[in-house]
Amino acid sequence: MLSILVLSCTQKKNTTDVEKSTNLVNPKDWPTIKALPLDPSIEAQIDEILPKLTLEQKVGQVIQADNGSITPEEVKQYRLGSVLSGGNSAPGPLPYADTKTWLAMADEYYNASIDKEGVEIAIPCIWGIDAVHGHTNLSGAIVFPHNIGLGAMNNPDLIEQIASVTAHELTVSGHDWTFAPTLAIPQDTRWGRSYEGFSEDPKIVKSYGSRIVYGLQGRVGEEGFMGAGRVISSAKHFLADGATEKGVDQGDALISETELRDVHAAGYYSAIPAGVQTVMASFSSWQGRKLHGDKELLTDVLKGQLGFNGFVVGDWNGHGQVPGCTNTDCPQSLNAGLDMYMAPDSWKGLYESTLKHVKNGTIPMTRLDDAVRRILRVKIASGIFTKGAPSTRKNAGDESLLGLPKNRAIARQAVRESMVLLKNNNSVLPIDATKTIMVVGDGAESISKACGGWTLSWQGTGHTNDEFPNGESILEGIKEVVNKAGGKVIYSANADTSVTADLVIAIYGENPYAEFQGDRENLDFVPNDFDVNTLTEFKSKGIPVVSVFLSGRPLWTNPEINQSDAFIAAWLPGSEGGGISDLLFQTDPSYDFTGRLSFSWPSSAVVSEDAKPLFTLGYGLSYTDTATVDQLSEDSGLEDSQVVSTGEFFSKGAPVAPWGLWLSSGDLVKQIGSFPTSVGGLIISKTDHNAQEDALRIQWTKSDRDQIRVSAASPSDMSRQSNGAMELAFSAKSFTASDAALQIGMCGPDTPCDKTLNIIVAPNDWKEYRISLSCFDNLGLDMTKISSALMITAGEGVEIGLSNIRLASDLDAKPGCDGK
Repeated sequence: MLSILVLSCTQKKNTTDVEKSTNLVNPKDWPTIKALPLDPSIEAQIDEILPKLTLEQKVGQVIQADNGSITPEEVKQYRLGSVLSGGNSAPGPLPYADTKTWLAMADEYYNASIDKEGVEIAIPCIWGIDAVHGHTNLSGAIVFPHNIGLGAMNNPDLIEQIASVTAHELTVSGHDWTFAPTLAIPQDTRWGRSYEGFSEDPKIVKSYGSRIVYGLQGRVGEEGFMGAGRVISSAKHFLADGATEKGVDQGDALISETELRDVHAAGYYSAIPAGVQTVMASFSSWQGRKLHGDKELLTDVLKGQLGFNGFVVGDWNGHGQVPGCTNTDCPQSLNAGLDMYMAPDSWKGLYESTLKHVKNGTIPMTRLDDAVRRILRVKIASGIFTKGAPSTRKNAGDESLLGLPKNRAIARQAVRESMVLLKNNNSVLPIDATKTIMVVGDGAESISKACGGWTLSWQGTGHTNDEFPNGESILEGIKEVVNKAGGKVIYSANADTSVTADLVIAIYGENPYAEFQGDRENLDFVPNDFDVNTLTEFKSKGIPVVSVFLSGRPLWTNPEINQSDAFIAAWLPGSEGGGISDLLFQTDPSYDFTGRLSFSWPSSAVVSEDAKPLFTLGYGLSYTDTATVDQLSEDSGLEDSQVVSTGEFFSKGAPVAPWGLWLSSGDLVKQIGSFPTSVGGLIISKTDHNAQEDALRIQWTKSDRDQIRVSAASPSDMSRQSNGAMELAFSAKSFTASDAALQIGMCGPDTPCDKTLNIIVAPNDWKEYRISLSCFDNLGLDMTKISSALMITAGEGVEIGLSNIRLASDLDAKPGCDGK
């Protein structure tokens, strides 16, 4: 293998000077991993290919673009090494697609990449996607429980089967590569990605790392490795993304090297010897050092001491967060050991700057050649050079292979084994299915809520059951069991307390979310679409209550546990709702609650190192356990001013704390306390959008200086959300017959509120408008300190309606800076 010359991540942009590493890491202190030996035949093929590649081809190989931002013709022109599909980037009008649509685009990219026009040899591109709990952007695919539930089952054999089914369904749509397994070990479940981690216990994560790699790729050296029904895997996110301060996504892990090595690297100690082909660098930092630019960790430790021979891929524009870098210019990352930039919408500018840096020596040719060698090594091992076009491969395009009964049975088993019984006073479980059962709660009927984020779309919101053709809701599973036994099911989503039943099953919990939007300030469960207080009324009538709690993390739920005779942590079980009823009613004598907490359950909503857990790691009851959970304290530990951070600013006719509505006209500033109200020439009242008085009606009668703001007392850090992935979204309409011209802005305590974007709001009908947060970043705003999340000014005579102001992810097209 060629020697590697790597430049330090501290190199200044656009210079050839190389600064010495900070040497905070001692690779020799890390375990020596017995990595798989290189295959001489593959290395010989690489030796033959590399000299035939042009410099432009080599640069293209180290760049990955999102399918929403690149055409097949551009893949051919720039000879890119890979295409990915972000959580909302499926071909077609939806954030997900059917088999035919996926496969058609897969063929287009592949055929474009192997077109030899103008080159001596063409390198096939590989297509990657986040199949994090099943191939959830493919219509009809199985949605498995999220990783947090799979960790609770603690079953390495079953996790390998799950990975194998996921790989099988990925090959139906023509994908080559999944960004899995996630080997994060979350230590603060305020982190919005906690459900992507299997456990806070590194032993569980390590036991899963190798088995998931085997399930996705097969075993190196055995027949079938990377063959039909297999895909490339990617261990992520290297390293310690689950250790950031306060659970902030893309934050800083202020931990020792010992903890970094002994806890957070545990999964890699099994995944690398198992032959994981790629590793994804983390957005986050360690001790202030961005992982995308950390030469000591990416090269000295991962590739050196741990012996990783595959290639390191970046995360979504993560290279742009390295000091001195932008999304379109970052030699530091490649020099630090990144082999493939994930440049979803920045790929073209990054290609041009990277080509320039290689030509002027900022990026040594030896480093580029090593990166390309690693990429070719993975591509050859995967069989991409000989498999042919995606549509010609085994399984491709056969929708009958999705949701196979045997594979759905695996998913259903995973649901059963992942559920953790926290309370079962008076042995209320299992339930007699011959009785009259009342089912309540917004989670009963919604498959989407049971699946959570990274399902059909990035944030997983707004999906109906008909979008899960091979899925079953929890309610359907209950009805099937009870009806078969001769009992009766009464369903009342909002819990009609006047109804009499023998027992109540309440199914509720967190609404879907993913990174950014999922980050929390505390662990207090705040019911959203279901009033849990109704459970007390059932209990007062002597009707037993069983709570099935859906969540992506343990939450402070003492009031809900008190209101329940039995309480089940069902996590995010996915599309096989029947697995819930299997245990509620013990439909088979062999079934029992075997799931055990892979994360401790909090006794307070306040996260504190000194707090003792309510239920410890490994806790879980079975049917025969007679332990009683006594009345729990309902003191959350929160002050009244402490609120949950939701990513919403104005919803259902009211500002969402800590945000408030403010009006300004010259020197006059006032906070809105009631409606209607006014300041200067600005008049604010309520109007109807989706419900009675759920929106604002704003009228400018005089000066175009008059302004409405959504502001908070303390600024929020929105720098993570402004990397191109998130938008400021709101619904609006003009109440006049003509378009309404608005000036939209954000600002902070140290930023003048005079930099705005121009938005046109159409008359007649309500419409959603979305503005990429990167647009505000490009105005020069300090996105780390945003105290006004939205400010609007307009001219005399403008009258608009405004509602549903929030941060969101794009579901259709890439938003620009004009709201369209």
